[in-house]
Amino acid sequence: MLSITRGARITNVKSLALSRCMSSLPTTMKAAVVRETGDAHALKLESDYPTPQLKPGQVIVKNQYAGINFIDTYHRKGLYPRDLPFVGGQEGGGTVAAVSEEAAKEGIKVGDSVAYSVFGSYAQYTAVPAAKLLPVPEGVGLDVATSCVVQGLTAHYLTSSAHANLIKEGEWCLIHGVGGGTCQWAAQMAKLRGFKVIGTCSKGKADIAKSLGCDELIVLDEVAGASYEDYESVDIVSRVMEVTDGKGCKAIIDGIGKSTVDISINSLAHRGIFISFGNASGAVPAFPVLRLIGKSAYVTRPKLLDYTVDRAELITRADEIFGWLKEGKLNVSVDRCFPLEEAAEGHLYLEAGKSKGKVLYQID
Repeated sequence: MLSITRGARITNVKSLALSRCMSSLPTTMKAAVVRETGDAHALKLESDYPTPQLKPGQVIVKNQYAGINFIDTYHRKGLYPRDLPFVGGQEGGGTVAAVSEEAAKEGIKVGDSVAYSVFGSYAQYTAVPAAKLLPVPEGVGLDVATSCVVQGLTAHYLTSSAHANLIKEGEWCLIHGVGGGTCQWAAQMAKLRGFKVIGTCSKGKADIAKSLGCDELIVLDEVAGASYEDYESVDIVSRVMEVTDGKGCKAIIDGIGKSTVDISINSLAHRGIFISFGNASGAVPAFPVLRLIGKSAYVTRPKLLDYTVDRAELITRADEIFGWLKEGKLNVSVDRCFPLEEAAEGHLYLEAGKSKGKVLYQID
């Protein structure tokens, strides 16, 4: 009888501790789900999707915002395959609604304001490993903090690490598509690093691009209904060589892909690096490495996960970004918030190239 009583007491103590770490969670939730890959309408709202269960080391976040990123469209299309079905998104922000015992020991509490990057953010609730949480500091809005997680951290590693220190202060960097999304952040961060920046943008986004502090801005015609500019409307390589006195750029940050690969390679300086991180115009086709021999150039195709390999690296990057935000050194533009009920419309808006900043879902 004594052992049974002790067991009951232990169970009750654990139950009480767990109840202190949880708010009331429903068994089902609203979520934007992909059951078959396809166009934007493959992303469908479901009102009775199972709420994630809390596992050791995790918290449950009640989402207020979810970021919409191009990589989400690649998952939806099947370009980057995922197991079906899946809840879309990988960037969110909200308040902690439930805390595991392990997370509680790290000082995480119900009600904390946090941002994160894990799969499944297009939903009312997301299970997030405690090690992936970014506490949102006072003075930074939750919408801005959510915008920071994928685009901000991506821009940070692109301008601080992916170039492998092949560019130094005072040298030239070419950044494509500075009128929207990640490269708005990247242009500003590159300037903060002391690089000279040439940016490309469409005529429709020139007003935004001009506010970023680029040393030179190459304004291009628009491509109707596309998320990228007409990169044949201006001889970009000639302009880059003119601006750089024939030397070219030590680093080129390219999220456009197929339409810009030749421009990027031909705009490189000797021992410069071509950083290809996106596919807005389509995937970069294979090319022979002998193309790089003329300038002894480098090429890399990085991803965010490899530049946030542990919590220390994640927090170091986030702290610097949040610090710049609080000091007013970064200007983050939240372009539009869609209700989660308009999940497909959010993807269509991004893919049509209409955004002049971050696009979010706002989640009730």
